[in-house]
Amino acid sequence: MSVDTHTHCPYCALQCAMTLTPRALDAAIDEPSLTVTGRSFPTNRGGLCRKGWTSSTLLDSDDRIRTPLVRDAHGELVPTEWSVALDILARRIRALQGQHGRDSVGVFGGGGLTNEKAYQLGKFARIALGTSRIDYNGRFCMSSAAAAANRAFGIDRGLPFPLTDLDAAKTVLLLGSNVAETMPPFLSHLAGVREAGGLIVVDPRRSATARLTEEGQGTHLAPAPGSDLELLLGLTHIVIVERLYDATAIEEHTLGFDDLRRSVAAWWPARVQQVTGVPVAVLRDVARRLSEGEETFILTGRGVEQHSNGTDTATAAINLALILGLPTRQGSGYGTLTGQGNGQGGREHGQKCDQLPGYRKITDPVARAHVAAIWGVQAEDLPGPGLPAVQLLASIDEPDGIRALLVHGSNPVISAPDAGAVRDRLARLDLLVVCDFFLSETAAMADIVLPVTQWAEEEGTMTNLEGRVIRRRRAVDPPGGVRSELWIFAELARRLDAPGRFDVDPALVFDELARASAGGVADYSGLSHELLDDDTEAYWPYPSGSEGTPRPLLGGYRHPDGRARIVPVSVGVRLESAATGSELTLITGRLLEHYQSGAQTRRVPELMAARDALEVTMHPSTAADRGLGDGDRATLENSRGTVTAKVATSVSIRPDTVFLPFHFAGAHSANLLTSDATDPVSAMPEFKTAIVQVRAAAVR
Repeated sequence: MSVDTHTHCPYCALQCAMTLTPRALDAAIDEPSLTVTGRSFPTNRGGLCRKGWTSSTLLDSDDRIRTPLVRDAHGELVPTEWSVALDILARRIRALQGQHGRDSVGVFGGGGLTNEKAYQLGKFARIALGTSRIDYNGRFCMSSAAAAANRAFGIDRGLPFPLTDLDAAKTVLLLGSNVAETMPPFLSHLAGVREAGGLIVVDPRRSATARLTEEGQGTHLAPAPGSDLELLLGLTHIVIVERLYDATAIEEHTLGFDDLRRSVAAWWPARVQQVTGVPVAVLRDVARRLSEGEETFILTGRGVEQHSNGTDTATAAINLALILGLPTRQGSGYGTLTGQGNGQGGREHGQKCDQLPGYRKITDPVARAHVAAIWGVQAEDLPGPGLPAVQLLASIDEPDGIRALLVHGSNPVISAPDAGAVRDRLARLDLLVVCDFFLSETAAMADIVLPVTQWAEEEGTMTNLEGRVIRRRRAVDPPGGVRSELWIFAELARRLDAPGRFDVDPALVFDELARASAGGVADYSGLSHELLDDDTEAYWPYPSGSEGTPRPLLGGYRHPDGRARIVPVSVGVRLESAATGSELTLITGRLLEHYQSGAQTRRVPELMAARDALEVTMHPSTAADRGLGDGDRATLENSRGTVTAKVATSVSIRPDTVFLPFHFAGAHSANLLTSDATDPVSAMPEFKTAIVQVRAAAVR
């Protein structure tokens, strides 16, 4: 008899609940090994998107790597025994570090790793490798939102309230997130606000989410790309000038209002209209709508955060929420929508270059002493802060930069900004090691490829966009030659004579994570696999003896004095000039059918049948000006690279703007065009706006 397994989707941070049913013993051999059905859960209510419904397909994929691969003297990746591959890897790490120092070896993690693997990866880097050079692809996703929340609230939890709180909302301002395509089950939580006519969507495109505002269900604002900060400063100006703010909340719970008042004085409505293109009347209507109801939320996404001023833009959204009194009001709030599956947990327990488990600062002597004691090492032996992702990858070209890189759960050849330059740098490494289940574009460049377990083949935990810790459960055995990263860390640590203990049982690793996080901002010390096995509602902070914290801001902010910091921000000089003449502004984003770099979803036939090639979306008049029509091939180029794509015209996009999804590879990779200029606070790259020339592709 087959046994169903209750688990969660391997893709986005909504972490939809699903049930996996094994193939019957008498079933045809070509049937999938697992059948997916949606499971009732507060976030998805039984619903799944296309990616979730087809997620088990990859478990049976012929593309699966089933044995370690090592590049031979002829430059070919050849199958190798595990013991041989790990011996080679350990020997090469020792040689490089012996010649060039501990920091010559870098580690690049991922926001899709379980909490256990993310924790153990950070531990492995710091006490087995002894390197400070670790960061992860969450730097490309949540870093600006995290930096803004930490400095304002003293805590970074994407949604500091359960998602179901949105059900009763009367007004929701949604900036820079196309949830209708990126996490469709989320839409059930917007039904009430749409019925109330209060969904306000900010997006340069008339996206699927923006179209939800039609027929009186809300308002769509389409500001010029890259002008979200000016828009938010303008809304804040109106709220202050018209005295729409919550004076009591400001007085009792915040610091910095007078400085904010002065900083937005220059952003009067007519000026904001001139910069953003949003009419004055609409600006006033939105500001008034935000201030008049008790059930009001402001939510941000990557569209306003993945910029070189992303932290300031997220801060401007937080400032607006603070003066309206939303974060500490029951039934209202501010939050940011985490993207990757474990984007929340992945940034809490040690993958970031400046953090230790529990969201502790690596420069804090108390934090270092606590974690070192758990790990069985001396605090002074822990490395200091390292380099954020863009700088880490750029250091390959520097005399004291990394000479080896271990990549886990990421595909930077596609996902990093200025991807062509990143590919060139990776090719110059002395050693590139990739743990993956497919030969991704990054793995194809590696010297050593180690095959690892997929989601349904492993036990562990994830932390979803609400800060809720959930169980990932094993439903099927992995192929014989595949191993968990936990086993790989343990085997390498042994070969490197590392101090400390490296467990391979995820439950034991989680127990250690819980102890290491105790007393930190992200305290998991009251949690265990056993407690989570019955789907307990477990929102961190969850210190030992507690029942969790679903709404951590209701009792006051997490700074020592209990007050939020209103941090005035200003519009700076753009790192890349605005489009002029025949130039256009490129914006990038996701599609319903694909996820991240596409390394997984491009291997699902059903998803590829729906979206099998890169398309550039442009306004019909923009296309006509360049002699282009639907189905034609266009070339987009700038100083960083060239991309070819099929043209799809749409009146849903501004004439001065074009859109590319970032899921495709090779000459179709949108990130060949994006800039690696970074935010000075968060080190987030400028993903969302790039200046390009567009012309008809040469006929071959």
